[in-house]
Amino acid sequence: MLHLRRRTINTVPQLIASLHGAVRLELATLPPYLTAYYSIKPDHNRHAAQILRSVALEEMLHLCIACNILNAVGGHPIINTPGFPLHYPGPLPMDIGAKPGDPFIVPIKKASIPLIRNIFMTIEEPEDPLHFPRDPDTADPDYHTIGEFYLAIEDAIQRLGDSIFTGDPALQVTGWFPSGELFPVTGVDSASRAINIIIEQGEGTSTTPTDPEGLNAHYYRFSEIVVGRRLVPNANTPMGYSYTGLPIPFDPDGVWPMVDNPSRVRLPKGSLVARYAEDFDETYTTLLNAIHATVNGEPKQLDVAIGVMYQLRVQALLLLRTPIPNQDGLNAGPRWRFLPSFTA
Repeated sequence: MLHLRRRTINTVPQLIASLHGAVRLELATLPPYLTAYYSIKPDHNRHAAQILRSVALEEMLHLCIACNILNAVGGHPIINTPGFPLHYPGPLPMDIGAKPGDPFIVPIKKASIPLIRNIFMTIEEPEDPLHFPRDPDTADPDYHTIGEFYLAIEDAIQRLGDSIFTGDPALQVTGWFPSGELFPVTGVDSASRAINIIIEQGEGTSTTPTDPEGLNAHYYRFSEIVVGRRLVPNANTPMGYSYTGLPIPFDPDGVWPMVDNPSRVRLPKGSLVARYAEDFDETYTTLLNAIHATVNGEPKQLDVAIGVMYQLRVQALLLLRTPIPNQDGLNAGPRWRFLPSFTA
């Protein structure tokens, strides 16, 4: 269970500050989720890879939604600036911790059941997770989930009213994602709808594990990998669902032997593997630049950003297939370094 210090959100500046934190939080999930996806060898662990990929794409959607809300109330997202993208391993933004005063450290690691159970499911965990059967074989000083944090933002927006929506409508991002998920935020109603998409895609609801599109929420998709079965409707169980669907096998040998936290590993200067790492960092910087342009007046750059995400996978595979000298058979991996001076 996560802990995030409860914040006062009574004014537009306080709301804008919280929305900046939300944007940074959504961006923070992309590198660990994408690394886990990239680390799965082609044609191995296909169901797990599909789940990781789908969640990562929806995190990009959530990032765009958070930016739309921020732009709508007169804020300005700044994605590509030193100190905004996280360094890994490192704590989540806004002092989010595993318990009060104890930072929640997010690593960059290859896909594994412990990583998904202990890190990814903790990030996406609802306040009261729904518990489903498997195949026989008061105001708290902290928010305990990301969803609670977003509900506080929604509450502030509803209290402050439509008059706070002073942002330039031309900055609203649409496209690529379904129009029912990524749409212009122009007032309280559309902002509330956008926030609920983020919450329900990540956590589900208090009564169902699915989001409005009928897909299992992120928390339950990750749990499918951990349990090893699809979560499916089951009228014979009290909650109406059970982990009795198709198997989701996870073979550790189907994952590249990537070193933990590649940013901490020194690569031989001038080596091929160092060049691969530098190329990846440059492309990651290009991604952040494209996202920044998208949410600051060039919405068509969203297509560019999505394309760069696919390019990152190609470059990540070069790293993941390359052993690091003197690292006991471990291969390289993406460092996720932002290069402020790099321009494509």
